[in-house]
Amino acid sequence: MPFPFKDVIERFKEFYKSDVPVVTKIAAEKHDPFLVLIGCLLSLRTKDETTEKAMERLMKRARTPAGLLSLPTEEVEKIIYPVGFYKVKSRLIKEISRTIIEKYHNVVPDTLDELLTLKGVGRKTANIVITEAFGSPGIAVDTHVHRISNRLGAVKTRTPDETEMALREILPREYWAVYNRLLVTHGKRTCTPLSPWCGRCPVRAFCGRVGVTRSR
Repeated sequence: MPFPFKDVIERFKEFYKSDVPVVTKIAAEKHDPFLVLIGCLLSLRTKDETTEKAMERLMKRARTPAGLLSLPTEEVEKIIYPVGFYKVKSRLIKEISRTIIEKYHNVVPDTLDELLTLKGVGRKTANIVITEAFGSPGIAVDTHVHRISNRLGAVKTRTPDETEMALREILPREYWAVYNRLLVTHGKRTCTPLSPWCGRCPVRAFCGRVGVTRSR
């Protein structure tokens, strides 16, 4: 039997309707692919609340590749602190800004292959930019999406990249854009790595609980 993605997605939408990831907020409010890209990079290994405040501070000083590139690295570090790996990220987002100016004529590329040429941009980030900033089909897979997709029994894969490729084959395209944001929220709120909250899970009726040995 095919996995009931429609039922799962609809229940997630209802259960987490008030939870909106910070990158989704940036995309909806700013309509700027560059800010979506930077917000996504800052959000890696960082809580959404911290990323949102860092982006608010950063946007007061720079909102374009040229503006960000003009800031001293030390100033960028102070602005985005305490996001995870803030020193590395301050250099990274400046380098990406330079590449966008010099190689892409100040325009963030809108294809997966081109985004992956930017230093520090992996498949997850590229797919998020594709879906959130450009409204194109993409499936962003991080540890939450990889873990939960396997735990549900929707796929049987070993790595996030394998999960992305498997989902591209079986996940209806209409759900590609929302799949990441819903499963990331589910992973943070309910389906935690250790001892997930199965007792309050909105999709427990559809979950195979693969690999779950202890739950709440």
